[in-house]
Amino acid sequence: MLDSKKKAQYLTRKFVNHLMVDGKKEKAEKIFLESLNYIYKKEKKEGMATFFQALENSKPLIEVRSVRRGGATYQVPVPLQEKRSLSLGMKWLIDAARKKGGSASLNLCITLLEASKNQGDCVKKRESLHMIALKNRSFTHFRWF
Repeated sequence: MLDSKKKAQYLTRKFVNHLMVDGKKEKAEKIFLESLNYIYKKEKKEGMATFFQALENSKPLIEVRSVRRGGATYQVPVPLQEKRSLSLGMKWLIDAARKKGGSASLNLCITLLEASKNQGDCVKKRESLHMIALKNRSFTHFRWF
């Protein structure tokens, strides 16, 4: 139980740090907490559970990296480490929320709810990345790490 609690604290701190702009951490924390409250008011679900589900649905498992071989550039699929995967998922959630106009906490709430239901921009981004990796799986032999 303690391990999952530590992981939850780590993920929330990391998310707030990604959300922070110009060193205004208190503002980022306020936006995050307000969005969790909006989730509770709208869906009558626990905000943290929705946040974790959204993060799980938006984090990619694989990415493509450009590799030059023989004058040609190939998109080589590479499996991601857990840390990089979570970081990309968080960035995509925040970018999707920032694209919407209006209140930051309300936008984050809507984005988290969409992602927790396997919908929205960040889930589409993950799916498109996985499709590109699937199409280029024949180039995995160029991977050297």
